[in-house]
Amino acid sequence: MTTNQQADPLIGRLVDGRYRVRARIARGGMATVYVATDMRLERRIALKVMHAHLSDDSAFQSRFIQEARAAARLADPHVVNVFDQGQDGELAYLVMEYLPGITLRELLREQKRLTVAQTITIMDAILSGLAAAHRAAIVHRDVKPENVLLAEDGRIKIGDFGLARATTANTATGAQLLGTIAYLAPELVTRGTADARSDIYALGIMLYEMLVGEQPYKGEQPMQIAFQHATEQVPRPSVRNPGVPEQLDELVLWATEKSPEERPTDAQVMLDRLREIERELGVTPVTTAATAQIQEHDSGAVTKILPGAPVATLGTDEITAPTPDNATLLRRRTSRRRARGSFLLSLVLLLAVVAGGVGWWFGSGPGSLIPVPAVVGQTFEDASAALSAEGFTPERAAQSSTVIDAGRVISVEPGEGERIEPESTVTLVVSTGPAEHTLEKLSGQSVDAVRSILAANNLRVDEDAEEYFSDLDDGLVINVRITPRAGGDAYGCADGCDVFEDDAATIQRSLGPVPGVAGKSVDEAVRILEDARLKVADERPEEWSDSVAKGLVIWQTSERQGGGLWRPGDTITIAVSKGPQPLPIPDVKGMSIREAVDELTEAGFKVNANIEDAELPLGGKYWDIYRVRSYSPEGTAPRGATITLTPTLF
Repeated sequence: MTTNQQADPLIGRLVDGRYRVRARIARGGMATVYVATDMRLERRIALKVMHAHLSDDSAFQSRFIQEARAAARLADPHVVNVFDQGQDGELAYLVMEYLPGITLRELLREQKRLTVAQTITIMDAILSGLAAAHRAAIVHRDVKPENVLLAEDGRIKIGDFGLARATTANTATGAQLLGTIAYLAPELVTRGTADARSDIYALGIMLYEMLVGEQPYKGEQPMQIAFQHATEQVPRPSVRNPGVPEQLDELVLWATEKSPEERPTDAQVMLDRLREIERELGVTPVTTAATAQIQEHDSGAVTKILPGAPVATLGTDEITAPTPDNATLLRRRTSRRRARGSFLLSLVLLLAVVAGGVGWWFGSGPGSLIPVPAVVGQTFEDASAALSAEGFTPERAAQSSTVIDAGRVISVEPGEGERIEPESTVTLVVSTGPAEHTLEKLSGQSVDAVRSILAANNLRVDEDAEEYFSDLDDGLVINVRITPRAGGDAYGCADGCDVFEDDAATIQRSLGPVPGVAGKSVDEAVRILEDARLKVADERPEEWSDSVAKGLVIWQTSERQGGGLWRPGDTITIAVSKGPQPLPIPDVKGMSIREAVDELTEAGFKVNANIEDAELPLGGKYWDIYRVRSYSPEGTAPRGATITLTPTLF
């Protein structure tokens, strides 16, 4: 037993009065897995225990319980069985099927590139298990080689449904995007949503990795890899491995399409196509055969499983004969050892001791490498605690983000799962939230120019601009209303302002001035205003006007009811002229012509223009002698009307 095993306080403990912990198998970012004995049923089980520093976190507890419920709903030979879930004091745990063997990640690390037959065998089993999950409306969300188990007896199973969700609840926040970045579907990077087709994308990446021996995208930072997932097309595996059949090339490309709508809808659809390929290539998956390789360690013999090549014919030299079974291999090795004699036996024993020492040094001793735990999405404090628990030195770096909440980890350097030396420094890139920007004056610019400015500063711009009538020309921006993403009242940004990325912006666009209709006929005025998408009030007051002819519009309301700028759909009132207002005509009978002219002129009327010449035979100098015999019209007349005087000498 190693020092780490001895230091683990759970080793030897009886959990919940039933499960005796025997040894630690693996440790992840959320939980540690132990091999234990179910004392009641007397069988070996795998006990998954949530890390102590997460046990008080309701979100993690909920996710932990979700794994049990999700996996327990599945009954498929290619899904790791979950038997029980419970709480023992501060311990939250799952009881799962114990499968001695290795993960697909360990197989890839050992063998690098798999044969076509091995790949098909493993992929057939994984798809069968995921098809059962998708039929149960469960999305795995964390498909990767680390979660594919290759048992010693040849069984292949997919496990770790810790991120599983019902397909109807497919919205994921930044804190939930805890799946390994190398297998993250583009829609999880760009929109944060996932469904069964996101699992298909991860399967496509994993299929590429098995055929080629490496992942399609590489980068120093996880965000670089995520960007490639969102923007680049996965290449054909045959570019790196010419031995890959065209059918598998096409399957990889189909599963890794950027748009989810262009991928297989679920694992069953992809499995159906894989089995068509199996028939076309003449490959029959064999999941019950495995080649065992014994390696000596300081704690004894440990069996590692490397699935053997199944019986198949591809029409090439790649697979030509069945792999010998374990018994045959052991008999051959025994015969060779006996033939070499005692000297060779001594040499083998010496090499075994040296190999055991080297294996201890690099496997669990001071020279061992430790994987960086999965901490993306956690708070800096929780992530630091997880790193410190593994013996690493956490270091903080800051980066703005509109996806990850402020204070939570965006990425780690070295990346999650990367094996590094103990006491190494691991940089935690922590979100500072959205970045702040200062915008220039926006009023008076075109709508397209303002949209470009807002988009360049990562603001969410409403598709439809608000429209107002203003003194600015049609198509220019009056104002931009900014609604903070963190909450609070909206504010104007016409003359420039400070904003944060992911704030919402609404553009207010000018339609030009309200059309003026004074002097127009009523019908024409109504048409003009309605063409401008304004309404005209049914009530149209009539007023006297000396300057506007009867029936024409005198004025329209200049201010909007309630204040502010006019908007399409507002109602405007127009006033109609009744023409000049009639005035009483002074009675000038008997007055001298001079007196009558003065009286009528002062009252606002005109007098017949030829009164001096035509009407007064003695001339205008006798105005004071002539009298008004009569005038026309009498009574009332519009202002400015001409009054005709009839003169007389008597």
